[in-house]
Amino acid sequence: MNTLEAIIIAIVEGLTEYLPVSSTAHMIFTSSILGIQEDNFVKMFEYCIQLGAILAVVVLYWKKFFDFKRLNFYLKLIFAVIPALILGKLCNEKIDAILEKPIPIAIVLVIGGFILLFIDRFFKNPTILKEEDISIKQAVIIGFWQCLAMMPGTSRSAASIIGGMQQKLNRNVAAEFSFFLAVPTMLAVTIYSLTLKTWEENGIEMKGYELLASNTNHLWIFLLGNLVAFIVAVFAIKFFVEVIKKFGFKIWGYYRIIIGTLLLIYFIFYQQV
Repeated sequence: MNTLEAIIIAIVEGLTEYLPVSSTAHMIFTSSILGIQEDNFVKMFEYCIQLGAILAVVVLYWKKFFDFKRLNFYLKLIFAVIPALILGKLCNEKIDAILEKPIPIAIVLVIGGFILLFIDRFFKNPTILKEEDISIKQAVIIGFWQCLAMMPGTSRSAASIIGGMQQKLNRNVAAEFSFFLAVPTMLAVTIYSLTLKTWEENGIEMKGYELLASNTNHLWIFLLGNLVAFIVAVFAIKFFVEVIKKFGFKIWGYYRIIIGTLLLIYFIFYQQV
């Protein structure tokens, strides 16, 4: 992976992390189309590039994240992220295997698109209009919904937003809580990838931070990618909030169906899978 390829992947991550379109799927497909060799560093980069996007939420909603008097806010996030931590650890190898198969991911993109077309009809008459009214029990349920995104193509954002609406959150609050929940979830993924997960480089097994330290180009690409993802995510979050206020989720449903179908055609007829 060279610098230009890293910037493109980072832009894709920043644009799609908080949209209900699956950032993981978009990065996988972009890497494939660009012809980027899927070595262990590229895989780690695609996991850890989310760190930059996480910081965008913290910066945009800094008053919530740094208001230490609101203990209940932190408790909700802690309890909500537990299901993903447990299931993510248990399913890690299976997830890695699925990441290498683009056709199932494209199919999930299309299926998720049809769900988003009707999501506003499924969950009507919300009763929770602000984050403070979300209970810890509801936060945990949303956390279980988020686990659906362990299947690449589902979208962590879409799963947690649908979970929020199922728990009677209106779509704005559901989207915002999805943003908040992304912070501990993606931070855990990044820490795990850098400090606990073992990667192989030139026949040598090493931790993620050792993989970065072993090559100055790796470290440069990692830092640049996260910076680009952060900048792009700031604008993407603001854009997404305005879109769902005006149009709901239907536009993203159409997008997923179109992109998923095009990618299916590409990988079936033009790319040897």
